Amino acid sequence: MALAHQTILEFSTPGRGTRDITDAVAAVVRDSGVQCGLAQVFAQHTSCSLLITENADPDVPVDLETVLARLAPDADPAYRHDAEGPDDMAAHVRNMLTGSSLSVPVGGARLLLGTWQGIYLYEHRTAPHRRRVVVTVM
Repeated sequence: MALAHQTILEFSTPGRGTRDITDAVAAVVRDSGVQCGLAQVFAQHTSCSLLITENADPDVPVDLETVLARLAPDADPAYRHDAEGPDDMAAHVRNMLTGSSLSVPVGGARLLLGTWQGIYLYEHRTAPHRRRVVVTVM
């Protein structure tokens, strides 16, 4: 039985929005050999984030984007950092608000998420990107 297992997953994003990565993370957990423990999921970027949110209603990601657009608007004239475009600083603020890592309990070699929960990669840049997510199961 493995004590710890680590995999780096790569995802392409089409630009700003959420992508359900629950199945990919669950596969790493299943293949890890860890029956009971913790899955730690970490995005290796400062302009995307990870969240656990409802996976049943497609209005949820739309509403999340509405809230974040109010809290961290693109091209805010108060921003000084815009090295990669008008969405650059907004993406960093969105990451700070939503977070780069998650921990999910593991039992029976599976994620112990609630009925309506899913793990999402949230791309905060408007252009497509390749994103790396480290999954450590222990």
